[in-house]
Amino acid sequence: MHASAQMIRHKNGNRTSVTMRDVADLAGVSQSTVSRVLNPTSATAVSISEETKQSVFEAVKQLGYYPNLAAQSLRGQKTMLIAMLIADISNPYYHQMVRAVQDVARKRNYDVLIANSDHDPENEQHFIQGIVRRPPDGVILTPYHLTCDDIDAMVERTGVSVVSLGRHLCHGGVDCVYADDEKATYDATRWLIKQRQHKKIAYIAVPGAHPSVRRLRGFHRAMKAAGLIVPPEYVAPGDFMFESGEKAMRQLLRLPSPPTAVIACNDLMALGCLEAAEKAGFEVPGDVAVVGFDNIPETTRVMPKLTTIAQFPKEMGEMLATALFERIAGEASGPARLFEVPCKLMVREST
Repeated sequence: MHASAQMIRHKNGNRTSVTMRDVADLAGVSQSTVSRVLNPTSATAVSISEETKQSVFEAVKQLGYYPNLAAQSLRGQKTMLIAMLIADISNPYYHQMVRAVQDVARKRNYDVLIANSDHDPENEQHFIQGIVRRPPDGVILTPYHLTCDDIDAMVERTGVSVVSLGRHLCHGGVDCVYADDEKATYDATRWLIKQRQHKKIAYIAVPGAHPSVRRLRGFHRAMKAAGLIVPPEYVAPGDFMFESGEKAMRQLLRLPSPPTAVIACNDLMALGCLEAAEKAGFEVPGDVAVVGFDNIPETTRVMPKLTTIAQFPKEMGEMLATALFERIAGEASGPARLFEVPCKLMVREST
């Protein structure tokens, strides 16, 4: 480095704000080189050596330099921030996904703002309003109630790039990362019928929720294909939470002819099923088998260990973030892209 690393001070001895010029002087490079190193998503045909990058990063560290993001935004540059809306921060399913998004963002010197909707339409609208007030460079959505019109209005006012978890939004300009959960539920139901000889199978659904609608459809298709009837009382309501699974299972087990197997729309409700069965004196899987969906870590920490349909949230998070940054950097354009992450039935002790 060509410049001294001494603290930069005003004439009166007080520390002044560190500028990009200070970083450039200390690293022995131009300001434009510093800008390109610190903003790797900006389009440029000039390659920068690893030695030069290291010099810039060392200068940034020694001087304690932080880019003025507000000023960059006013100049039409990047904010170096993306926002992510998830449905339920307490659900372990989202933890690996969020971590993967943050890991990808960190490699691009981006920060991630995380928001939680609790599956509430008002919270989803509040998130959209926040994006309009303070637009980031991109948005990752887990939409349960948002519509294509909502997305159009947000993009029209902000110009942000958007990607989505799940195919149900069906927006022509929004890349989607998804799992074919309808087929996965169909396959798991067929497995219960063929491999475990169950005929009386119930389902715990979440009325109106897009994932539940698809998964319930897969369940009904499998039962119909096997010539099995699903009594109306065999479809019990839940809300994705543990307590609702416990309540639904109690109702199912109290029926005059209770089911011999129960599939829950997600793992938290399936874990509630295990709790309710134990309290009611039913053995799992001897009296009733239980299947969940997601493969959260807790499924292997209970007794019996839960059979579940695994999704792969880490891979989904990586795909969501990568697709978003490709849009932000102009590396991808045109119609929406679809990225499927396959599901897998994890057979354990509960069946």
